[in-house]
Amino acid sequence: METFLATMGQVFVRVVEMHGIDANALLREAGVDPALLRDPSARIPSTFWDAVGARAAALIPDPAFGLRAARCWHPSNLGALGHAWLASSTLRTGLERLQRYSRILGEKAQLQLTDTRDGLRFTYDHRRRDPVLRAIGTDFALSLVLDMCRMNYGASMRPVEVRLSRVRARDTDPYRHFYGCPIHFETNEDSFLLSPRVADEPLPTANRQLAGTLDSILTAQLAALDKNNIPARCKASLLEQITSGEVSEGNMARQLHMSRRTLQRKLAESNNTYQKLVDDTRRDLALRYMESPKNSITDVTFLVGFSRQSAFTRAFKRWTGMSPTIYREQKQAPATA
Repeated sequence: METFLATMGQVFVRVVEMHGIDANALLREAGVDPALLRDPSARIPSTFWDAVGARAAALIPDPAFGLRAARCWHPSNLGALGHAWLASSTLRTGLERLQRYSRILGEKAQLQLTDTRDGLRFTYDHRRRDPVLRAIGTDFALSLVLDMCRMNYGASMRPVEVRLSRVRARDTDPYRHFYGCPIHFETNEDSFLLSPRVADEPLPTANRQLAGTLDSILTAQLAALDKNNIPARCKASLLEQITSGEVSEGNMARQLHMSRRTLQRKLAESNNTYQKLVDDTRRDLALRYMESPKNSITDVTFLVGFSRQSAFTRAFKRWTGMSPTIYREQKQAPATA
């Protein structure tokens, strides 16, 4: 059964209440206890959202009411992902983080990032056939994500363009005023495009150390959400093991309550191996730690589980094609300039 994070429902409640509607009554009518929306660990079946969304659409005369989600969200509504978003170094890394952990917010919708010659495209697929629910859900999600971008980048940020699959609205002013860019209706997707400069400009709100800590929490939450996702569960465990120096396939199998042979078989089913997961996790951690000038190369060596700097240097060259020293010099050069 597909679910969504209960605290996300608080955003919808605020949107509905802006139109003078008793949101709690709508929730109870759909079989949802309003108190659940204040529980950061609670999850609600996606079918309840469909029922509440359809009822709200019938009561609210404004077909663009979903855009008001941009005025009704708070980072805490997204749990740890909301705070990790605020700490992201660029909008690209923030959107990548949102894509990677989106199932924590809701298991039904799908997010995709695509690099194009014109910039970075963020595509949202509500995965609902009903045109009304799809339109509401898309307005709700895209306006929220775009406002998240504006919170980090600045209120004046505008996409290059927006594509919407919904039927062209009779009154397009709400869309024009909110997005501030060309909008194409009745397309085959729901997306917005950011220019390369906007997507990759360093953000003043960046906090890589905090973002890294929150990523560890999010990885564990994602693994707990899908017990059958063995690679995700392994990565969550590895993030705990690597800095302690106790990384081993046997430890991993015991943590997942299975034999080494069973672990190997399940990883193979997803075209993975234990060693590949260790290598990928070390690489991701190393690149994250290298971004902070406070971490010396020796510090990073031990933080990612290597006992010798020479071994770390060889691995880093394999990952990036350059030594840690040259990598850091190239990363710091644009900032110095």
